Amino acid sequence: MEDLSKLKVTALAGGVGAAKFLRGLIEVVPQENVSIIGNVGDDLTLYGLHISPDLDIVMYTLADLVCKEKGWGIEEDSFNCLNMLSRYGFDPWFKLGDTDLATHIYRTYLLKSGLTLSQATLELCRKLGLKIRLIPVTDDYLRTVIYS
Repeated sequence: MEDLSKLKVTALAGGVGAAKFLRGLIEVVPQENVSIIGNVGDDLTLYGLHISPDLDIVMYTLADLVCKEKGWGIEEDSFNCLNMLSRYGFDPWFKLGDTDLATHIYRTYLLKSGLTLSQATLELCRKLGLKIRLIPVTDDYLRTVIYS
């Protein structure tokens, strides 16, 4: 097999399928040689928190935290916070576990502290032990909207 240790790779990524592809990629290409341009078109603000589901699934998968059974979220996460929010009358349509919520709280804290989404994402990756460069496609507000 060809030595891929010096190869530099940039990938466009969004969602569970891309995260699985990237998991395989970092088995043959060193993480520090991988740059990922991540989708933010599905980002949302929920419960006052900035949530980047496509960036999160990449981070969780590559940090070996993802719930393998569901393919998203964090393995063995609890839902105490979501259950309490439901009790307060919120519709828990987006299943955020307690550990997952910690990511969103920290990201929101970093953004409100003046970091860009790119800088906050780099910080999250480093805290999770990742050496990849996960770069949001933009630091600006970008949403996917479908009119019918």
